[in-house]
Amino acid sequence: MKTIPLGNLRLGAPGTLFFIAGPCVIESESHALGIAEQLAGIFARLGQPFIFKASYDKANRSSLHSFRGPGLTAGLAVLRKVKERFGVPILTDVHDVSQVKPAAEVADILQVPAFLSRQTDLLLAAGRSGRIVNVKKGQFLAPWDMANLVNKVRSTGNDRIILTERGFSFGYNNLVVDFRSFPIMRRLDCPVVFDATHSVQLPGGAGASSGGDAEHIQPLARAAVACGVDGLFFEVHDCPSEALCDGPNALDLKDFEEFIRRLLAIREAAHGEAPHEP
Repeated sequence: MKTIPLGNLRLGAPGTLFFIAGPCVIESESHALGIAEQLAGIFARLGQPFIFKASYDKANRSSLHSFRGPGLTAGLAVLRKVKERFGVPILTDVHDVSQVKPAAEVADILQVPAFLSRQTDLLLAAGRSGRIVNVKKGQFLAPWDMANLVNKVRSTGNDRIILTERGFSFGYNNLVVDFRSFPIMRRLDCPVVFDATHSVQLPGGAGASSGGDAEHIQPLARAAVACGVDGLFFEVHDCPSEALCDGPNALDLKDFEEFIRRLLAIREAAHGEAPHEP
């Protein structure tokens, strides 16, 4: 398995488990900084580094009237403050080739959203940025289809690629997780992440927005750790019922630390060594 260095993280290193966490979207500067501060405190107590994630724009909302975020310029300014204040790596998504360059000036990882995972120009631009590229597996793709996407990014000379599972379309307004996808995608020599929060989303299930079954986040994440996934992706919020985006499939921040402790214990029990960074 290829190991990708990122600060004091070694993504994909044996015996490690890395975490990506943050709110779905930047709701305000104060809210993003507040969430980042609490997450930084949690992971410091656990002795685990983490990657902060948040979107400056949610371009694929169900409704025209859904909250999308502060936009590229204002959103990146907030993410820069998070990075400088708390010293954490940043992950954010890009939806268009024109966003790649400015986003790469702030973010350590550029994320290609699931709905855009086959967009060749976007994958190539992300690869050429020199940043780590996280490609979310489209809800319409088999795990072995990811080889084509990986080859697109690698064609730019960038081999720092993460692949993220976030569920497969299962009928209308529903997703299902095929746990075979983790070992299949790891054969591509890329660290594999499980997005436990988007995997319980019910796309468009609330009519003008997506619904979700947050009660299933924890059991699915526990299973993924036991299966040997390299990283976990969580959307967390201090009040999911009032979140401006994806609240029904977000983890409540007050339950997060104890949950992460359980995942670390599962990793140690299932794989024979604690997930401490070398």
